Amino acid sequence: MAGIKLASGARAVFFGALNPQATNLVVTSSGSSGALPGTEPGSLKVTPYAEYPAKGRATGGVRCHRFLRGEDTLVLGWAGGSPARAAAANGVALDLPSPTGKRDGSGMPASTAIAAIAGALPWPRSISTLPAPTPAEPDGPEMLPEFPAGRE
Repeated sequence: MAGIKLASGARAVFFGALNPQATNLVVTSSGSSGALPGTEPGSLKVTPYAEYPAKGRATGGVRCHRFLRGEDTLVLGWAGGSPARAAAANGVALDLPSPTGKRDGSGMPASTAIAAIAGALPWPRSISTLPAPTPAEPDGPEMLPEFPAGRE
């Protein structure tokens, strides 16, 4: 992907990378653009990423959340590995609704405004597969490793 074209006045709510072999989710939260940010719980929806069709170049995108009365904006969007976890602004963990199979649904009323969402790492690595750290030389600058011929 080289970029994204947005209509005048539009904004990107989330941008990230996903592991295509993982079980991924999309979490959206809607609310009112007239509310003070972080104060309105709005509606919350969790959808399996597989429910969203792939789009080609120069498309208008895919609707991911239907607004209810009084809602006119997405206040939060996230996509990533399952399970998804949410937190309030004070750091307290919040329960997310179970994933639904309706990508353009309206969601469920949230009890508290969500400040952050996270999930499984896109490409988990076992600690045992990571190389052991090497101490820096005390007498000089740390040197970068040399590459084999033809790999510069």
